[in-house]
Amino acid sequence: MKTWWEETLHSSFQLRLRVDKLLHETKSEFQHLMVFENELFGRVLTLDGVIQTTERDEFIYHEMLSHTPILAHGDVRNVLIIGGGDGGMLRRVLMHPIIENVVVVEIDGSVIDLCTRYLPSICGDAFNDLRTEVVVNDGASYVAECNRRFDVIIVDSTDPLGPAEVLFEHKFYAGCKSCLAPRGVIVTQNGVPFFQGSELSTSVGLFRSMFIDVTCFLAPVPTYAGGFMAFGWASDDTSLRPVSVDTLTDRICNINLKTRYYTPEIHKAAFALPSYIEALTAPT
Repeated sequence: MKTWWEETLHSSFQLRLRVDKLLHETKSEFQHLMVFENELFGRVLTLDGVIQTTERDEFIYHEMLSHTPILAHGDVRNVLIIGGGDGGMLRRVLMHPIIENVVVVEIDGSVIDLCTRYLPSICGDAFNDLRTEVVVNDGASYVAECNRRFDVIIVDSTDPLGPAEVLFEHKFYAGCKSCLAPRGVIVTQNGVPFFQGSELSTSVGLFRSMFIDVTCFLAPVPTYAGGFMAFGWASDDTSLRPVSVDTLTDRICNINLKTRYYTPEIHKAAFALPSYIEALTAPT
């Protein structure tokens, strides 16, 4: 008889996945980790009862949160990833040959160990790339003490629960801004606005107090139920977001970038917000 895993993220909405084979389950210093196989989604990673990524649909999330800021910028050399222990974001970032260094700051080193063992289809050899630097530390502490500058900062965090709660606060975002290069951009995971509107509103509101150009962009990720997922965007360079389809196309062709979801047209369309999401990001 098959067992079923139930997500605990929402109190009045339930998402269930069948556990066809349990591969690993443990409790680290920070959280409960689980990897199992599901016929539809392949291997699934959950942390503290919440889906983090699946083999079947991870490409949508990782492509949009990595390629969008990097291709909009056009001259990214140094990238900081906060979180991202599954390696999917790192692998996409490293597809850009111009990038010289990627720092991954993951609070729970056991996530990296688990994913390199059980989810190699997601991380590939990214953690072995010579451009990769892994720091096992709290992301908020890292940016507060960092004296380096990054062209792109990607906050690939869990929802604001447990160890990730500090990654949605003013102090953390201010630390990120201090680590950004002059034309830099920060992008963030901001949940599904249909269910988690306050998560997006809070981040965007904090960004508005620090950055000139602030908004979010969207992508539908099947296992993140509730419709579009939102990604925060903040920069002081107002020329990055209006980049044209032709320019994006040229940049993709120049590096022969292969994607499964991201396209220049999707890039531009992702910033067109439905009214209910636009209302969540409007100045108060």
